Amino acid sequence: MANAQKPWNFSWVEEKKVAGLAFPNQPRHLQYLKEQGIKHLVTLTQRSPKLDTCPEIQWHPIKMPDFTAPSPDQINEFLKIVEESNAKGEAVAVHCAHGNGRTGTMLACYLIKTRKISGQEAIDLIRELRPGAIEVPEQEQAVIQFYQYAKSNFMI
Repeated sequence: MANAQKPWNFSWVEEKKVAGLAFPNQPRHLQYLKEQGIKHLVTLTQRSPKLDTCPEIQWHPIKMPDFTAPSPDQINEFLKIVEESNAKGEAVAVHCAHGNGRTGTMLACYLIKTRKISGQEAIDLIRELRPGAIEVPEQEQAVIQFYQYAKSNFMI
């Protein structure tokens, strides 16, 4: 197996639970994720990483075009993957192409649910942790709308 290499734009949002990163396009990136204890990889891009080099990581595709916002169903699917994985003590990493727009949007929604903070607070926190995150107004709007949904439906 190749030597592990930290993927570009990798950071934990919650240590050993949820991380974001850019597209892991080399086997050594997957090796790094594995060594960090990540057992699940959520892909938000149209194309798929080559995971055959790392069968220990379970792949979860939630495909969406670049510079778009996830739908409420896609956000809920991501949060369910994280919740079920974390309940088993398994960490999750999520990525898009550069780890900013789609990834940041999903991670902000995760913070809304787990920390019970507002959409704007979640956006600000993700941008502090991951500069350049949440790139277009539609992605900001998706986070704000998820907060409204969460507030009126159970979570906050």
